[in-house]
Amino acid sequence: MTNWRAVIIGFLVATVLGLFGLALPGIGHLAAGLIGGFVAGYLAGGGLGSGFWHGLLAGALGGILGGALVAIVVAIAGWGFGPGGGVLGGFAGFGIFAVAVVISVIMALESAIAGAVGGVLNPDRPDRADRSAPRY
Repeated sequence: MTNWRAVIIGFLVATVLGLFGLALPGIGHLAAGLIGGFVAGYLAGGGLGSGFWHGLLAGALGGILGGALVAIVVAIAGWGFGPGGGVLGGFAGFGIFAVAVVISVIMALESAIAGAVGGVLNPDRPDRADRSAPRY
């Protein structure tokens, strides 16, 4: 079962660190994805597979939203240049979609690897702690 709280927190960590990562292009964004995936995997816990899954979701969410933002900016810029800009923006949209898919896959994979490490370091899921104990 997916722990969406862990995924969203991991995504937010990656997003905030990504903003600071602009100071170190490439390396800063790579580190942001790794740290965000690790946080998602660690918070979700449950071992290797669970951490991998939650890191993957956190990274993919970031890639999808990043690609959507770029597409919106290109669409608005196309409207600013009238009908010719709309046609050029439409053609550019196909390329932007392809780049967004590649970026999403890369962000998802790096976050998934870091999430797997986080899941291994926190093998116990907080929401399933000690189910054998009686409840009163």
